[in-house]
Amino acid sequence: MSGKTHKAYYLSRELSWLEFNARVLEEGLDKTVPLLERLRFLSIVASNFDEFFMVRVAALKARARAGDESPDIAGLSPRELLNAVTRRAREISGRQYDCLSGEILPSLAQRGLVVLRPGDYSLQERRWLEDYFATQVEPCLTPLAVPSAEEGGSFPSTGNLRIHAAFLLRQKNGETDRLAIIQVPPNLGRFVRLPGEIGDRIKFALTDDLVLSFGHRLFQGSAVMDRTLFKVTRDADIGVDEDRDDDFVAAMEEVLVNRQNSWPVRMTISSDSGLLEGILTEALGLSPDDVYLLPGPIDLRSFMDLAELKEFDGLRFKAHTPLDTLQMGDDASFWDEIKKNDLLLHVPYESFKLVLGFLENASRDPSVLAIKMTLYRISGDSSVIRSLMRAARNGKQVTVIVELKARFDEERNIAWAARLEQAGAIVVYGVAKLKVHAKAIFVVRREEDGSVMRYVHLSTGNYNEKTAGLYSDLSIFSANPALAADLGLFFNVLTGLSSVTELKSLCVAPFDLKRRLLMLIERETERSSPESPGLIAAKMNSLCDKEIIDALYRASQAGVRVMLNVRGVCQLVPGVKGLSENIRVVSIIGRFLEHARIHYFRNGGAEELYLSSADWMARNLERRIELLFPVGGAAARERVYDVLMSYFLDNHSARVLGPSGHWKRLKPAEGEEPFAVQSYFYAERSENVKKLNDRSGVLDLKVRRKAP
Repeated sequence: MSGKTHKAYYLSRELSWLEFNARVLEEGLDKTVPLLERLRFLSIVASNFDEFFMVRVAALKARARAGDESPDIAGLSPRELLNAVTRRAREISGRQYDCLSGEILPSLAQRGLVVLRPGDYSLQERRWLEDYFATQVEPCLTPLAVPSAEEGGSFPSTGNLRIHAAFLLRQKNGETDRLAIIQVPPNLGRFVRLPGEIGDRIKFALTDDLVLSFGHRLFQGSAVMDRTLFKVTRDADIGVDEDRDDDFVAAMEEVLVNRQNSWPVRMTISSDSGLLEGILTEALGLSPDDVYLLPGPIDLRSFMDLAELKEFDGLRFKAHTPLDTLQMGDDASFWDEIKKNDLLLHVPYESFKLVLGFLENASRDPSVLAIKMTLYRISGDSSVIRSLMRAARNGKQVTVIVELKARFDEERNIAWAARLEQAGAIVVYGVAKLKVHAKAIFVVRREEDGSVMRYVHLSTGNYNEKTAGLYSDLSIFSANPALAADLGLFFNVLTGLSSVTELKSLCVAPFDLKRRLLMLIERETERSSPESPGLIAAKMNSLCDKEIIDALYRASQAGVRVMLNVRGVCQLVPGVKGLSENIRVVSIIGRFLEHARIHYFRNGGAEELYLSSADWMARNLERRIELLFPVGGAAARERVYDVLMSYFLDNHSARVLGPSGHWKRLKPAEGEEPFAVQSYFYAERSENVKKLNDRSGVLDLKVRRKAP
């Protein structure tokens, strides 16, 4: 292909992202999915939309304000994209709320779980809720008067993603109507559980509904003419000043503060008041396109709490118990196992406790001399952090690269970094102008014979106990000398003044990872022939890099078969005659979030297989510290190959992308057995738990099916 951009060859990143969330929503619309799991999917869509508007839509609006009309690779200007985003986002939100109000909440009520709205309160319920409001909620509230146009002044701060109640008030002396707002304190919890004696079912009311229903108590001497609930989404695409040489942590904390009062991007509002909708829209400087009128609760993110209620296990997926596929004995045998073979871990099907045990053993083992680690997103109650702190207190050299720029986890990461420093660890706050997104652990240990051995753990996913039970990721434990030597150099580059040198086993973004990928694709293209066509198979979260896409188009034109599993955004257009007819793109949306990045190249029969922390996006390949690492060891390679190819056999949860940009859900063909890849990983491997790290056992699994 030439260097010119042909808009028909690329899909819009923003619109592709919305289609990903439409696929997530489809899981919530699916009546075969348990009710609380359906509610969970609707909650995920709501959370994703908040982040999308805070980051992607905010960036488009900033470009439009600046007069930037340059098109993206799909040929759309910022204003054209904003119009298209608004239309599609409204369609998705409409389906989301139709499902919530018309199906999920009524069905939950039939099964004994009731979410009451103000119009549903019985007299007894209303009395109890008003008393609860007066004693538990009202003392925490602060009513804020909104200055009139004549008075001047600015609209009170609403923060970001905070629910507010708005009241249009008329004083009894007949003065002009005035506007007041009340923030719903987020620390009170979203759901108020009514006592059991009020009915025979479990009932919840929403705290924001209580503020709306009884907030008039705070305006003595005024009559409430109108009321509504609203939430403002603000621009969170705010960068930190990395040129500051005084205090990088303080600079990050300023970013968190600024996020609360940055440009408004969107307002969601309940459908109670058309009059207040107009007043608030004008006061916040928004246009009607920025306002989303919702026929239900205006924030569904917290409905995730309902989805996790213990009383209703029958309305969720059957409990998933990760497999303890590797049973480690004492500390010495733990290290011996890694020295014998590269070990592969596939979460959440196998237990993340293996990683936690690796760190815990390292922290307690007197023979361990040093631990180095990268941290990007960390859980709230982190065993990882506790092990690192213990290791530092035990006198080991502990070095942790904590990425403070991990968006929306900055505050947590700052707190963990402070605790690590207090324990005696060396903490490095990322790398200037680059995010450290690589996931790696490096352990130095003195063996019984006096030699020094290096052990590594490399992963596609974060060191986060919570997401390890929800995200599908792959990682390897290894004592391979070449891999360990490269990782040692990698950490020296991150923490010191070492120059970036060419590594033997690892590829590092933004230095050589993208160049390596392009070379691998080009090599496959050159070696492909009609007699021996090439094959590229890859799994990732997003595919947005134009150079990579163009290289894949050239490979397709040369007859290379390209099989892509892309969970989220995909800007490549498959199935176009003469361009991409040999490219197939599928997406898997299911119980677990697909997060692993796997890359396979046939290479004329000398197959190469890699895992990576990086998606095929410009931000990952050019503006982040990422790792690409080979899969070593026969057993590990067979397992990773099996995992990758299984995604292209799914005919249950898979959607296939067409040339028009639309996704179509696959169904078993006539006479074909249904195959759900996530169920295969769990159910099939449960039966073969003892064979999973044995070569023959893995091959037994693989030969049951034809390669796709």
